[in-house]
Amino acid sequence: MTDSAPTHAPTMTKLPLAERLRPWLPVLLVPVLIVIGYLIIPSQSSWLTLTVSGLAMGMMIFVIASGMTLVFGLMDVINFGHGAFISFGAFVGTTVLLALGQMTGAPSLLLNLLAIAGAVLAAMIVTGGMGWAFERAIVRPVYGSHLKQILVTMGGLIVAEQLIYVIWGGHEIVIARPETLKGAITFAGAALEKYRLVAVAVGLIVFLALRLVLRRTKLGLIVRAGVENPEMVQALGYNITRVFVGVFIAGSALAGLGGVMWALYQEVITAHMGNEIMILVFIVVIIGGLGSVEGCFIGALTVGLVQNYAAFMEPKLALISNIALMVAILMWRPMGMVPVVKAK
Repeated sequence: MTDSAPTHAPTMTKLPLAERLRPWLPVLLVPVLIVIGYLIIPSQSSWLTLTVSGLAMGMMIFVIASGMTLVFGLMDVINFGHGAFISFGAFVGTTVLLALGQMTGAPSLLLNLLAIAGAVLAAMIVTGGMGWAFERAIVRPVYGSHLKQILVTMGGLIVAEQLIYVIWGGHEIVIARPETLKGAITFAGAALEKYRLVAVAVGLIVFLALRLVLRRTKLGLIVRAGVENPEMVQALGYNITRVFVGVFIAGSALAGLGGVMWALYQEVITAHMGNEIMILVFIVVIIGGLGSVEGCFIGALTVGLVQNYAAFMEPKLALISNIALMVAILMWRPMGMVPVVKAK
């Protein structure tokens, strides 16, 4: 009986250290970048300011891109209309914040946060509803055809931008941050903007919430199973179409949330702001790995840090830093940093 025990069981422990560490390498990328920034930036206060700014920017990009990576990874839909949801979220949220001017102008953190929460809720409801209509009317007829998806969703983006012009006009709107989130605090000689610290916290909460839902709930199990093998999910009695619609609505709502955050970050909004940030969103989705929330999170933080460090060291380099980063990561890991492998 002893001789019949499987002889291949311990092989995993005999793997070389490099192979065992390989899956964890993307996780180490962000702290390694922070250490490199510390070494190449001469001033410690400048390094701290740039690091917090990069993390805040990365968190906001993650909130926007997380919805995109779920839609792209699960539904295999290339949705350029995602940029319209960002813009609509920004305009709806700004409209609510302007209407709640007494709350945003009050020197009370609680009232300021309640005003932002109301703006975010309104933006997510509107963009979630838009996502439902967008999926039914525009995306559903072109499932399985990437070329048609690009064409029709780009058309939907143009129509949505024109609707913004009709509703809010063609001029950019300036939005001031709530009173208690203006300015910066000083820490270790560095000026850390209050709003960027809030953005880091919000992005972290969204990441943990998404990870909790996807990893610890039945709904998340169905979504992850749909990423890997949609036919099996359908065979088990779950309506994969409803799963697709739910993911599309959630992704659109997250774009609305990201739009409000980005509007307060830039303090000015335009109809085409969502279209402009879509370049960064696609870079994050691709380098993170399609359908991977963890990869999207790491990719967004990496993009934010690299862009801020590069802009400080050499402003012209910042123009190509993200493209260079994408090329380097895809040469290292062609399927993205944390790919989701679909069953064949």
